Amino acid sequence: MLNFNKIIEIFISLQIIIVSAFIPVFISFPYSTKLFRTIEMPITWQVPSIIIITLIFNGEIVIKAFSIYLIIGLFFIPVFHQGGSLGYLLTPNFGYLLGTYPLIKIINNLNIKDRKINYYILLKYGILAICSMHIIGIIYSYIQILFFNQSEILLYSFAKYSLGKVGYHLLMLLPICLLFNLINKKRYQK
Repeated sequence: MLNFNKIIEIFISLQIIIVSAFIPVFISFPYSTKLFRTIEMPITWQVPSIIIITLIFNGEIVIKAFSIYLIIGLFFIPVFHQGGSLGYLLTPNFGYLLGTYPLIKIINNLNIKDRKINYYILLKYGILAICSMHIIGIIYSYIQILFFNQSEILLYSFAKYSLGKVGYHLLMLLPICLLFNLINKKRYQK
């Protein structure tokens, strides 16, 4: 049975997941003396947000919130990165959404009581979690390609949905480590 605090945590997690699915990632670099050049990365803040809320809340809460997010996106409102509805099941992107479940489970292993989390441990679990998400996405894409007999798009799908994004997801672990350091300080001050 869920108590009131758990329900609030689920709704907070759900809101963060939905909002972060729509926010693209930009990086600004100094271009000249007074200008900055902004580069858009081909990912959203969804994966980093899920990692952060899994570190803050319990993984079970984030799994419930993410399941609600999937139900909303498949049946009610197109809240996924590139749309929604049941037709989204036929896109390779849905495999990466399914890969979020093992990502949450792996990151939740860091939520052991009285465990100090340093950068090395967070990076190790983060790399493992992101790689597992991409492996599930690749397997889902491969099953679709075999089912629909479209082997000619195998390399394209692999490059666009996995190789093109895994580096950016791994790069986003660095700001997560910095942000989690602040969260961890607040956690142990209590």
